[in-house]
Amino acid sequence: MPSDPESHPGVLTRPLDEDELPADPSAVNDYDSFAAAYSAESDAGIINAYYERPAILALAGDVAGRRILDAGCGAGPIAAALRGRGAVVSGFDSSAGMLEIARRRLGGDVDLRVADLAGPLPYPDGAFDDVVASLVLHYLEDWGPALAELRRVLKPGGRLILSVNHPIVYKLLYPDADYFAITRYSEENTFNGQSAVLTYWHRPVSAMTDAFAAAGFRVSVISEPPFSPDTPRELLGPTFADRAAFLCFIFFVLEAS
Repeated sequence: MPSDPESHPGVLTRPLDEDELPADPSAVNDYDSFAAAYSAESDAGIINAYYERPAILALAGDVAGRRILDAGCGAGPIAAALRGRGAVVSGFDSSAGMLEIARRRLGGDVDLRVADLAGPLPYPDGAFDDVVASLVLHYLEDWGPALAELRRVLKPGGRLILSVNHPIVYKLLYPDADYFAITRYSEENTFNGQSAVLTYWHRPVSAMTDAFAAAGFRVSVISEPPFSPDTPRELLGPTFADRAAFLCFIFFVLEAS
């Protein structure tokens, strides 16, 4: 999140102690329970609509005619944007509720499937020119199997374009934490007025790049982009109104070797 999340309009974040987590583990990262609220926030809020999504699309560049897999596609806004730019898009998500919204958004001509990034993917080897993984890898403790699967479904020379929580922001929110340790942490978020608990895995940049290399990827781009210049001023609020950027996510473009 931005370095001063409590003063920022949109998705509000409160770090949670372990004893504050829901007793039912299935209540954590349960996107089915807040799919509509998350989709509404994503469609209009600064974090997704004016920061993360424009950055992913800019990194993707000209996608006309390219076969693209949207890994963890959620409600489908990135898939829709890529299709609008001429890509042939497929997508999967572990949340049936999010996919229901995606199907309404995209219609019946996009291949959307329920699948889990932590397991085998239902696609043949070398099926895609690009994979987009927007804000999904940080839910996994072990990146190895997921990256291996994404590498498998990419053709040689294909691209993996991804974003994850910026590890520096973790250190800002948890100043006593060990930056270099791969660590689980949970936060209470508000999406379009609905509260939800999300659990992530922090890892330092060096652990990310080591995982990329081990899976057969070469880092082409590391990006810490500004928010979109057409962001409505009222979304920025007083804290960010005079700034061109803030830290929230880190972006990579990887090439499959």
